Amino acid sequence: MFSPPLALASLSGESDTEWAMAGREWAGAAFLGGIALDEPAREAARILVARDRSEFLPNDPVAFVDDQLAALEDEPIQAAINVRAASADALPPVARICRERDAFLEINAHCRQPELCAVGCGETLLADTERLRSYVDTATEHGATVGVKVRAAVDDVNLPTLCRTLERADASFVHVDAMDSEAVIADIAGACELYVIANNGVRDEATVREYLEYGADAVSVGRPSDNPVVLERVRQALERWQQTRSP
Repeated sequence: MFSPPLALASLSGESDTEWAMAGREWAGAAFLGGIALDEPAREAARILVARDRSEFLPNDPVAFVDDQLAALEDEPIQAAINVRAASADALPPVARICRERDAFLEINAHCRQPELCAVGCGETLLADTERLRSYVDTATEHGATVGVKVRAAVDDVNLPTLCRTLERADASFVHVDAMDSEAVIADIAGACELYVIANNGVRDEATVREYLEYGADAVSVGRPSDNPVVLERVRQALERWQQTRSP
């Protein structure tokens, strides 16, 4: 899906084109965002900013997405955008931009901030399978390559079962924050044919090998995604892993 199989994971208010360009030497994909698309999600983001969190709050989020993806269109890195929305109705314009810019659209079912959950964004989507499926259906209907960012260790959420549902809705990938439950990657990889990106604690050879041995197709780096030392170490670990698998 992208090569090398190292992604830069979105960091709210930080992951923009400049950030992606800085990591393109090592990474095969960059997930920009997250971007709040509709008014309930944007109001939640404003409250987060008021309590000193970083968030992207452009006047026109759809135009912002287009500008960001356009800047990466000819760069040697797969562009992707992580989005938050309180309703699937907000997705079609961004899905069409992703189709036109050959970028991935990642639906955020991951963020756990109370303000976002209160309006139906982020982690609340994990427990509402049909609503999350409607997000994927809506985005794929408009031609985007769609995936979902999810979180492990959420009460009453069975990620392998959820991923089978996402696959039936024509999702292409799942981006899993393993939350110190690394073995969940094996459960997901064994349950579906989605491209599995493993996230959480990816820093070195040991963490890379653990996720790949569990069946991940790729890994992603979050907080240290602006640290060239970490990115180079992870890239080298991936290259060594691939060499051991070459005939």
